[in-house]
Amino acid sequence: MRVQVQSRLAYNFAEPTETIAVVLAAHASGQTIESEKLAYSNGVRLSESVDPVSGGRLLRGRLDGPFWIEYSAIVRLAPRLELPAALQVAPWSQLPVGVLPYLLPSRYCPVDQFLRFAQRQFGHIAPGGARVLAILDWLHENLDYCHGVSTGTTSASETFIDRAGVCRDFTHLGITLCRAAGVPARAVSAYALHLDPPDFHAVFEVFLDGGWWLVDPTRLAPIGGMVRIAHGRDAADIAFLTTAGPVRQTDMRVTVTEIAPPSLVKPSYNTDTVEEAA
Repeated sequence: MRVQVQSRLAYNFAEPTETIAVVLAAHASGQTIESEKLAYSNGVRLSESVDPVSGGRLLRGRLDGPFWIEYSAIVRLAPRLELPAALQVAPWSQLPVGVLPYLLPSRYCPVDQFLRFAQRQFGHIAPGGARVLAILDWLHENLDYCHGVSTGTTSASETFIDRAGVCRDFTHLGITLCRAAGVPARAVSAYALHLDPPDFHAVFEVFLDGGWWLVDPTRLAPIGGMVRIAHGRDAADIAFLTTAGPVRQTDMRVTVTEIAPPSLVKPSYNTDTVEEAA
């Protein structure tokens, strides 16, 4: 599958502010960036850094006054399988060291508060893929997708009480329940095909049978059409904009469209009448 992703963000900074933007498609397994274009306000200087672990690409700079950034890319996606129930979770002693932090509490995922609930609710289900699927079913049955219920500081424990939120909240609670159930889980930011309304999307991955498997706890977009941007412990690590001071957003637009492979694009013909030469 080939998709085109586009985003435009605009802000107004009241004073010079250190800023990190994470909107570029990642150099990650399963996706290849065929072409891309980045533009931002005249006079602004941004430096790009690449996370050697996640492939996430960070744009950093000191911004002041009105600022806009536009990004577009064509990305080829490899087929992505749905999570199989038969996948197994490894004992902690056999997990790669880099996976261990995704079992622990983080800023928005208070895993220690959910250990008893996870055991009572999911402990009777075989550990691994089946347990994760049961957690996803529980989220679908018990949470309402609703704007305005949560804020940028809402944690998984608050979402558990409110039983409502947006993709970020579904992801935080899903990560928390998976970790509490013994499954490593991490947050992923993505461009998502068929997401309505279009926006940056928060989903998560679980580590089973030696690899990371992507799932969407909201069930709003197919995982096969997602372009990874970054991953981390929770939203604090994958936010599309992080600033050292206050900022006012003035515009945000995100679009994701599927495009045909070059070999399948039909040629265009001139429909004007052409007279044969005598």
